[in-house]
Amino acid sequence: MIAASAKIHPLSVIEDGAVIGENVVVGPFCHVGPKVVLGEGVELLTHVVVTGRTDIGRGTRIFANAVIGGDPQSVHHDGAETTLSVGEMCVIREGVTMNTGTTEGGGRTVVGSNNLFLANSHVAHDCQLGNHIILSNNVMLAGHVTVEDRVILGGGSAVHQFTRIGRQAFIGGLSAVSYDVIPYGMLNGNPGILGGLNVVGMSRAGMEKATIHAVRRAFKQIFDGEGSIRANAAAIRADYADSVPVMHILDFIAAESDRALSSPNRGKG
Repeated sequence: MIAASAKIHPLSVIEDGAVIGENVVVGPFCHVGPKVVLGEGVELLTHVVVTGRTDIGRGTRIFANAVIGGDPQSVHHDGAETTLSVGEMCVIREGVTMNTGTTEGGGRTVVGSNNLFLANSHVAHDCQLGNHIILSNNVMLAGHVTVEDRVILGGGSAVHQFTRIGRQAFIGGLSAVSYDVIPYGMLNGNPGILGGLNVVGMSRAGMEKATIHAVRRAFKQIFDGEGSIRANAAAIRADYADSVPVMHILDFIAAESDRALSSPNRGKG
């Protein structure tokens, strides 16, 4: 079904069954598969492939040579029909790839809204991404990665499968993210080391100085204390019950995960 207000270039292919919303623009040499849904105002500039069972949210723009909704790049993929959902107002630049999920991973890759994906970045099968995220050029997310709201990943950084990156964390360019990164953390290097807190990002987000100082105190107690990271985090929970950002960190540490936690000190659990 193609809305009457949609503008489809005659050199593009829209397969039967695709749903094309109001005011969608499809430029030349694009290919839209039969199980794709393009929401209102979506724009495919040129040479874009959207395939698989893929939904693209309102106002998202996709640039040349992006392939969105391709089969998961997993040896465990059994050919079952899985999905990719991309939210509203995302910008997906040249050469970006995003894959659908796998049956064993829940069958869904989910990308939130207002995200920016720079050229040649990759979102693998079963990833779960929040909102207002930036993937810089050539960022690689392996399968089953979780990225929370307002994370920035620097160019060429790579994230190991099943890793979690907490809200408003900052990943430096060319970093190797092998372990979970706490909310508001700043990680750099290969292997990636948690170097401190994303204070600049916290300030830009409007966080008050007193709140930032509280997060800094908690960070030192968690990572410089005599006990393990998790034991230290549990020990200070009552002291920070009124600090929402600190509780984000403590809840993140307490949650179950397939990966260890990134730390300033290698080998400390």
